[in-house]
Amino acid sequence: MQRDSEYYRSQASRIVGDKPWFDRPMRWAQLTLVENDPGRYSPSEWLAYLSRIGADGVCLSAGGCVAYYPTEVPWHHRSAWMRPGDDPFGELLAGCREMGMIALARTDPHAIGDGAAHAHPEWVAVSADGQPRRHWAAPDQWVTCALGPHAELFMTDVHREIMARYHVEGIFGNRWSGHGICYCGYCREHYREYAGCELPQRGDPADPAYALWLRWREDRLFELWNLWDSAIQEISPQARYIPNAGGGALSGLTMSRMGSRADILFADRQARSGFAPLWMAAKNAKEYRAVLGQKPAGGIFSVGVEERYRWKDSVQSAPEVSLWVAEATANGLRPWFTKFGGVHHDRRWLATVAGIYRWHGQHERYLRNQASLASVALVYSQRSARLYEPQAQERLEDHALGLYQALVEARIPFDMLHEDHLDAEHLAPYHALVLPNIAVLSDEACEAIQVFVRRGGRLLATHETSRYDVDGTPRSQLGLGPLFGAQLAGALEGPMQNAYLHVATGGAVRHPLLAGLEDAQRLIHGVHRLPTTAAAPARPPLLTLVPSYPDLPMEQVYPRVERTDTPEVYVGERGAGRFVYFPWDIDRTYWEVVNEDHGILLRNAARWLAGELPVEVSGPGMLDVTVWRQKASMTVHLVNLTNPRAQKGPVREIYPVGEQHVRVVLPEGMRPANVSLLGGGEELGQVHVEGGTLSATISSIEIHQVLAIDLER
Repeated sequence: MQRDSEYYRSQASRIVGDKPWFDRPMRWAQLTLVENDPGRYSPSEWLAYLSRIGADGVCLSAGGCVAYYPTEVPWHHRSAWMRPGDDPFGELLAGCREMGMIALARTDPHAIGDGAAHAHPEWVAVSADGQPRRHWAAPDQWVTCALGPHAELFMTDVHREIMARYHVEGIFGNRWSGHGICYCGYCREHYREYAGCELPQRGDPADPAYALWLRWREDRLFELWNLWDSAIQEISPQARYIPNAGGGALSGLTMSRMGSRADILFADRQARSGFAPLWMAAKNAKEYRAVLGQKPAGGIFSVGVEERYRWKDSVQSAPEVSLWVAEATANGLRPWFTKFGGVHHDRRWLATVAGIYRWHGQHERYLRNQASLASVALVYSQRSARLYEPQAQERLEDHALGLYQALVEARIPFDMLHEDHLDAEHLAPYHALVLPNIAVLSDEACEAIQVFVRRGGRLLATHETSRYDVDGTPRSQLGLGPLFGAQLAGALEGPMQNAYLHVATGGAVRHPLLAGLEDAQRLIHGVHRLPTTAAAPARPPLLTLVPSYPDLPMEQVYPRVERTDTPEVYVGERGAGRFVYFPWDIDRTYWEVVNEDHGILLRNAARWLAGELPVEVSGPGMLDVTVWRQKASMTVHLVNLTNPRAQKGPVREIYPVGEQHVRVVLPEGMRPANVSLLGGGEELGQVHVEGGTLSATISSIEIHQVLAIDLER
């Protein structure tokens, strides 16, 4: 039975009224219908499940490629399985409204069928050879141009129609940003007006026309975002268009621009693939939190396998899903499960998600975070990614992954910080800053970082950090060179074979950087190094270069130069602060080779720089530690990542870890009114409070444990 627009308007008014809705939902659910679902799947079963798990936000397939409602927009293809009078979207929406759920309509504009393509060839993307683009996966579909009239005219009509009929809180745009350079008439004309040149023939980072295209594309996508927001807000002022975009240094859109523009976003890293660590969902959470601040953010996770072979009807193991969601939740995202297809082929995921959501609902007040209490920040840089394209994964992201792993291993709670926020205001909450090969840094950022250190801040940096200015132009000397006391001494070297580091010996007191390496005289080097020299005479370096020497034949494997005075780490103090700078790729090599000596150096450096942490945890295993403040409480999240499949999934079994000792610095002027554990099964030992510090013992941790501290003055 179809319901009229007034019914949905009244339901929306009952649930939301005239107040912003963004911060209300805590547990999201997404059902992505496939075209033949109508008449085959059970809406009542889905609604009963959403009620049972306590989901309070929902995203339902509405239109774009396929309409799941009786659309009247020309060439908006209705599902061929819909019968006269059917309204699958409206039926699900009505049931969700009756449960008081916030609702988003999902649209996907990236493909159209033959009829629409023949009627409107200007909607179709065009390849560099001038040919319309067939869809790469569906031979009866055409890829649309994301920037031209299909987006501006057709999708605006679709969004207006959905909003006018159903009065949803927002429209979630999937695959809205395009698939590479389009050479249609619209793109050729408007890019020529913008750039004064023709479209680049390929995505070549060295081509100035490509850099201009990236800028033009981003500006155009933000124009469309504004257009769709305006169109739907004319009907419902509290509604929002929410693009599915972003995701760290390799994102195609500027994350800081998205964060300042949006009222709510959803991180779409759905599961692990290939060699991805268990904490990847946490990293994505930190990247979004870095630009959104305390605006709400959801973490989209798939119940299925997310490998490149696209097994969309698959199901992940329960331990894998549980750990993935635990990492996202512990790092500030609100869970959002996504299920492809309304018909169940495998029901094993249902109980897993139900358990996660019921726990989340039970402890919601401890999950409404107001501020991270981390004192360390790991920087990510989209400008450096563009500089290194097409090798950005290896030359930038792998550096971040190596340092991220080391910080987790050191049990240091940390945030991530976007490069656009390297200023006094955004640095103020932090005691230490980590720069994993942040090659591109503006003069202003370099100055802000140096002031940060002189005033007592701590800095860990690697490799080519600050070698390039904000435009990607090489500097004659490192922008942070005066801070490090390092001068460039040549071009980048590598890949190096069989190169080493000589470890400083002697002296009454060994530096904390070398703790655990007391019996080591020679360590393996990295793969790439930036040649540097000390700017002024200083005490003997802690690590010096042993140049590469032959690795075959075996009789020739000996150093031609036993040791040099060339420093391979700069350690010191400036003003009230400290710094450690490795001019080689220790973090990237650690990620690739996982050499324990590199891990020791990185962990030692991080601990020496971090100083007193807001929370310290000791005990067996690898735990991801985060600490948050809520309105009347604080929480310490401990996620157990101890697993032989920590680097490649899916996890098939959980390995609990034993007793953990937790020491928490309480907010100034506050004391604990109550201390409890939110996980099940583990026991909380005796709690001690002394001098603003709380100490407690947790008997064991299976997957995810939360120490919750209710506060009072």
